[in-house]
Amino acid sequence: MFVTQILKSKQTQGVLTIDPAASIADAVAELAARRIGALVVSGDGRRAQGILSERDIVRELGRDGADILTRTVGDMMTRDLKTCAPGDDAQAILEAMTEGRFRHMPVEEDGLLIGMISLGDVVKARLSEVSMEKDALQAMITGF
Repeated sequence: MFVTQILKSKQTQGVLTIDPAASIADAVAELAARRIGALVVSGDGRRAQGILSERDIVRELGRDGADILTRTVGDMMTRDLKTCAPGDDAQAILEAMTEGRFRHMPVEEDGLLIGMISLGDVVKARLSEVSMEKDALQAMITGF
């Protein structure tokens, strides 16, 4: 299975971004309102500059307290952004996310954002794929 297939199966298309000049309070409100775990940081909505996740916020909140809410997204975002392409293999993405201990990965094509996949999206896709393989093997063995 490929990333493009995962993107097609998602209920929401595209990618939600936030400006690096936005406050962390604004980012928290957006994450809560959308019920998502991360936002891609982008000044133009098309090119990724970084990512801000719930984990980033909680880590800084634990270190510096509520004062972080007035800081900017650009100050707190993860700059070492890992991205994938539509043609990338889901198994390789799953391994990269697990090894890197992150749960969200922007999808880019020709340097432009086209979507976002989560660890949950990839696991769901892989489970579906394994289930179809099991059904096919079972049908081959039993003749049904």
